[in-house]
Amino acid sequence: MGDAPGAAAAQPLFFVLFAGITSPLVFPRSIGAAEAQARSAVDERPVVYRRAGCTYCLRLRFRLGRGARRLHWVHIRRDPAVAAALRAVNDGAETVPTVTVQGRPHVNPDPHWVRTQVSPPT
Repeated sequence: MGDAPGAAAAQPLFFVLFAGITSPLVFPRSIGAAEAQARSAVDERPVVYRRAGCTYCLRLRFRLGRGARRLHWVHIRRDPAVAAALRAVNDGAETVPTVTVQGRPHVNPDPHWVRTQVSPPT
């Protein structure tokens, strides 16, 4: 009975944190696949295909930190053609995150490797 006030206070905090983590505001603004590919062709930055609620996408986003803003993010549920293209390169699965670097898809890559793809060469 003594734990009830603590649990009552912790529960709203948990839901606020959960909402913040799963919010689309955590990710950089998503753009269309065609626009992302066109931009990537010019600036050679990777394109990241993601889906809302994907824990691996969240992991990638948080591990990239500020560097995540340098990638082109595409939400696959906003365009059925994108989901179909993703299935074509992932053996029929809509596996996310899929990161395309210079036209080559990489399924659920290591965040450290992705960071090296957006870092300027030294």
